Amino acid sequence: MNSPFPCSQCGRCCQLVDRSALTRHLDRGDGTCLHFDAVRLQCGIYEQRPDLCRVDRQYTLHYAKQISWDDFVTLNLRVCAALQHPEFPLGDTPR
Repeated sequence: MNSPFPCSQCGRCCQLVDRSALTRHLDRGDGTCLHFDAVRLQCGIYEQRPDLCRVDRQYTLHYAKQISWDDFVTLNLRVCAALQHPEFPLGDTPR
């Protein structure tokens, strides 16, 4: 059993859905997901969110045969850091 993805629940991935063709259909018009609750910094449909928004489901569906869960988490955490700190290149993390 894989450990759960260590999401910080910052909401940045939900606030940049306009940057990917895969998530653009969720854009409410300002780059933020139409299901994102900006007050609570949570998904308004978390339990029913699309597979695209589920890191573990994306791994199982598309990446499990190519990469380990731990490596997949590491890559996703690098993207999370880049979303939270856009001043850092994707390969770097803030100290």
